[in-house]
Amino acid sequence: MSEKKISNTHSPGALVPYQPKVPAIIPSLGNLDAFIQAANRAPILTAEQEQDLMRRLHQENDMAAGRDLVMAHLRLVIAIARSYLGYGLPHADLIQEGNIGLLKAIKNFDPQRGARLMTFAEYWIRSEIQDYIVKNWRQVKLATTKSQRKLFFNLRSMRGENALTYSKANQIADTLDVKPSEVFEMEQRMYGNETSLDLTIDDDENDIGNAPIQWLSREEDEPTAILEQKDEERMQREGIRQALLSLDERSRRVIQARWLNEDESGNIAPITLQDLAAELGVSAERVRQIEKAALEKMKRALTAP
Repeated sequence: MSEKKISNTHSPGALVPYQPKVPAIIPSLGNLDAFIQAANRAPILTAEQEQDLMRRLHQENDMAAGRDLVMAHLRLVIAIARSYLGYGLPHADLIQEGNIGLLKAIKNFDPQRGARLMTFAEYWIRSEIQDYIVKNWRQVKLATTKSQRKLFFNLRSMRGENALTYSKANQIADTLDVKPSEVFEMEQRMYGNETSLDLTIDDDENDIGNAPIQWLSREEDEPTAILEQKDEERMQREGIRQALLSLDERSRRVIQARWLNEDESGNIAPITLQDLAAELGVSAERVRQIEKAALEKMKRALTAP
């Protein structure tokens, strides 16, 4: 019996096609409150409805079924993203990364294995969010190996509010199957204060020879080195300018906003994907795609002989 002929009465065990009461419209992350409210209004799927939507998506290429699956699991993405707010990154950006993980999970999910999509998707959502945090939390890459990633995302909660002791470090190391020295190293990298290379205003002027800046080699102050550095910087600026000119107007705007935008202090202050999406009239994911393609084109232009 085809799905079109199924009546309101179904035999036991029959697959009931999922028909949402309202169209699945995925809201923009530009209004985070509206996005969360829309996600909370989405109905929770039964196992049978989930299987029907997966079948329609993968066998019939029914994009409406895909949207229904996404809408039904947005509250999961929001909940997981909220658990990573302690790293100081915008909630909307974390949700956007989690949405990418959800899409990957839907693409790779096999309902015949007996698991629910929610269980399967959690790994993909967390993985995308964690990758984003590692790349953006600080300029210095803190977690580049599997063991470092485990430490990075667990040390904060396992450490607690008190100072890290040797016994606590050993306990954490045993739990995460890493070395105690790695625990202390991650502790220093995550919580250690940066040391100023210059003396502070309270330091004795007679001790200037002991300032950390004096420990560094001064070869870069040689006239030849200074001229070489300035020439290299000029060539880099010219190369970047030419690479930017190779882009279309929209791609150039995205690169300038994401990589070259400066605040009043002269520091790089990237414009968020959501703000750019609103400005350009496209989705945040489309902005991300434009940014990636533009960077690849610039890279080819900069490395071309």
